[in-house]
Amino acid sequence: MAGGIWGPARGASVGALTLTALAEGIRASRGQPSGPPAPGPQPQPKPESAAAEPGRAVTDPTAGSEPLSLPAPQEPAPEGPQQIPRSSWEEGALADLAVYTAACLEEAGFVGTQATAFTLSSALEARGHRLEDQVHELVRGLLAQVPHLAEGRPRRAALRVLSALALEHSRDVVSALLRCSPAPDRAAAELWRSLSQNQRVNGQVLVQLLWALKGSAGSQLEALAATRALGEMLAVSGCVGAARGFYPHLLLVLVTQLHELARDTHTPDTAKVWATSHRGPPHSHASCTVEALKALLTGDGGRMVVTCMEQAGGWRRLVGARTHLEGVLLLASALVAHADHHLRGLFADLLPRLRSTDNAQRLTAMAFFTGLLQSRPTARLLREEVILERLRAWQGDPEPTVRWLGLLGLGHLALNRGKVRHATMLLPALLGALGESDPRLVDAALGALRRVLLRPRAPVRLLSTELRPRLPPLLDDARDSVRASAVGLLGTLVRRGRGGLRVGLRRPLRKLVLQSLVPLLLRLHDPSRDTAESSEWTLARCDQALHWGLLEEMVTVAHYDSPEALSRICHRLVQWYPSHVPSFLSQTQGYLQSPQGPLRRAAALLTGFLVHHSSLSHVNQDLLDSLFQDLGRLRSDPEPAVAAAARVSSQQVALLARAQPQPCGWSLPSLRHLPRPGRPRPRPARPPPVYADSPFQHRSLPSRWGCSGPG
Repeated sequence: MAGGIWGPARGASVGALTLTALAEGIRASRGQPSGPPAPGPQPQPKPESAAAEPGRAVTDPTAGSEPLSLPAPQEPAPEGPQQIPRSSWEEGALADLAVYTAACLEEAGFVGTQATAFTLSSALEARGHRLEDQVHELVRGLLAQVPHLAEGRPRRAALRVLSALALEHSRDVVSALLRCSPAPDRAAAELWRSLSQNQRVNGQVLVQLLWALKGSAGSQLEALAATRALGEMLAVSGCVGAARGFYPHLLLVLVTQLHELARDTHTPDTAKVWATSHRGPPHSHASCTVEALKALLTGDGGRMVVTCMEQAGGWRRLVGARTHLEGVLLLASALVAHADHHLRGLFADLLPRLRSTDNAQRLTAMAFFTGLLQSRPTARLLREEVILERLRAWQGDPEPTVRWLGLLGLGHLALNRGKVRHATMLLPALLGALGESDPRLVDAALGALRRVLLRPRAPVRLLSTELRPRLPPLLDDARDSVRASAVGLLGTLVRRGRGGLRVGLRRPLRKLVLQSLVPLLLRLHDPSRDTAESSEWTLARCDQALHWGLLEEMVTVAHYDSPEALSRICHRLVQWYPSHVPSFLSQTQGYLQSPQGPLRRAAALLTGFLVHHSSLSHVNQDLLDSLFQDLGRLRSDPEPAVAAAARVSSQQVALLARAQPQPCGWSLPSLRHLPRPGRPRPRPARPPPVYADSPFQHRSLPSRWGCSGPG
């Protein structure tokens, strides 16, 4: 049966799945000149002479003088287990049977497919060799010949051979295809897509690919081939139904694989993501995994999830070593918002992974668990006490990342509840995290506290008392994100407690506002745009709650750095809170040494106006002397605008000190040159300070909205 009437064209090797053999088989099935091989065993070819050269073609009269290749002399076997060499006769018979199957499958229905698959499997098992070895030969032949087959019935017939074989031996077919196509290959992609389109085999093939992906921890090439194959299959619409049975498991495996790739420092292009504008197949492992994820989400109706991830930069975060968990959180949020039909199954698959010994699997599961707590129906799958206990246990973990995820989870849980129960369990963990050195933990704690305040019956009085010693230092934190979050939390606290502030029932909150007033005014000029805008919003909440009537002045200072507006603010503050003037000046004095020029200039202006509007009984001589010395140092500041403002403000300090009645024996080194008053006489009005316009960038409305100014 090696050659027969289906022998290949001259010059091709016997036993190969050549285009000529397949075409002749198809013509034979249609009743054209070449017919199918006669049933029964074919006579084995005999050599013409014993002296024939190895590998030389000889003639078999029963096969129509078709050339056959004799097996080459066997080389000495290497040490180890002996293997039985396969002869070219067996290879040719196997290939002929595959070609015959392809020709028959063209006209066969489901029954014919089952029959031919069974026949092919039986023939492979009858050879006496391992079945997967024979499948490997068939797959290799298909990979070699599919690109050369004509579109239409010949190519479909060849692809149906693969589907028929996978119907009974999906594991062997998947293993063979993975070994034969480690690199991007159009023929391999076509074979995977053909398997995906067959509803009877695609589920089995997906399961085998998933197991291959999970069992290839030590083989990057095998994992890459399995990931690429998953991407090809999931991109076919006919595979959607087959993937739904294990959608959560497949999603977690792919995302966990991205975490493992991100940790691998030997991967040269983990930070590269295959953009949508890229043409051609993705080549890096991370890119293939991202594309497989996109295909899985899109095929199941999650196109909005893919879009949200693209707009938020989620795919880029997923493949980054330091940002992977942020990408997982974004993905979980997008699933909660736009694809919640798999959340219950995903939540159930996460629970056993939370105790996994594999760090990548455990952290990825923790991030998903945290993100899914945003969904109320999903969070109700476990009792609230159980979730709280788990999140509190994470706070005791030595790894900062685990504590960060726990704080985010507490914030999501607080936002989902109609009323804040178990506040005694939530607040200590959140308040304790405000002293962490990791900015992620502080940001997460501030965000969670803000969510607690947004719920009905929030503990405003308790938080006002607890935050009074903790929040003011965070307003001057060196980290931009922490400053902005702390200022925003103060604004939310004032907003929730404004009813009590109006009638004087929130003494702790009122003290906290007055303690934070100077930092808020100066942070209007913060180089961080988020902090400056958050300060403006918080000052507006304070103005509304305390009925200052200074909203217009505060907005003018924020956007145009107006000295006149700042003077009106200081005048009102001195009138309303005269006992707090020394505290205001002491706080402002600390900003005179700020490393940021805009803050130093703003502090100099605020000092000048507060001193100008203060009376003689508000400020003691020690504070005046200290202010005069610090302003004197600023007169030589490298920033000309800061030096000019310091000169004007120091004159205001000197004028107030000159007007102050001096006790007997009073003497301060820095103010000795000031003349002492003689006979009591009416004190002349002190001239107001005049400051030049700020050279620093104003946050005017046109620049804020990205528009050009007039002219």
